Amino acid sequence: MTSRSSWNARNSDVAWAKFDPIAYVDHNYRDMQEVDAEILCIVRDHFADHFRTTDTTGPVSGIDVGAGANLYPALAMLPWCDEITLLEYSPANVSYLKSQVAYYDPNWDQFWDVLREHEAYRALGMDPRERFGLAVEVKEGNLFDLARHEGRWSLGTMFFVAESMTSSHQEFRLGVERFLRALTPGAPFAAAFMEHSKGLGVGEYFFPACDVGEPEVKASLDAFATDVTVVRPESHAKVRDGYSGMILACGRRR
Repeated sequence: MTSRSSWNARNSDVAWAKFDPIAYVDHNYRDMQEVDAEILCIVRDHFADHFRTTDTTGPVSGIDVGAGANLYPALAMLPWCDEITLLEYSPANVSYLKSQVAYYDPNWDQFWDVLREHEAYRALGMDPRERFGLAVEVKEGNLFDLARHEGRWSLGTMFFVAESMTSSHQEFRLGVERFLRALTPGAPFAAAFMEHSKGLGVGEYFFPACDVGEPEVKASLDAFATDVTVVRPESHAKVRDGYSGMILACGRRR
């Protein structure tokens, strides 16, 4: 097992190829956690309210930055997107995501069930698996390289990424900036963070984390986002040890 000292690492120092997506899904998403259901409801309503009150011309493109082995952010974007990019750096996670595009595993149905409590999701017009297969494209890439695609996407999510890829506060802030700069002005977004995380163990390996709380999250968003709501989900059930809670930020690209 990798030493916990490896948590004090910059993103490029970490062996992301060792990340085990199956172990991660089994622990976090095989059965839906109460906190994820709460987060989904907030994100669902945020996106639905935006598109209900905002005139949209032309196709809507979405991106989930650092998708990992988590499909529910992409599912949350599904009703409005003609295309959704799942950007992921770890080769193992890329392989997992590609395996899910044509027909995602049954455990993700419980997440869709929460989403479809809103009429915008019930009005999808086709089976969500079919729509997912048509809309989603998996791209292997580093979020820091998003600087080449400024203003490319009109809807975005980033869940448990910027603070969970490095122990560097500088890289954390840059990760948030790259995500937000990749969105068009006015684009709605949702970003989730592990609060005061000490790192993550997946399978036989530990991965680094940057210790952030609400002040650091708000500061990272301030220059690039507007109409931001930052909340801590009410659920106190922990999905693992080594963090104090979750933080969810919803808003629009400035």
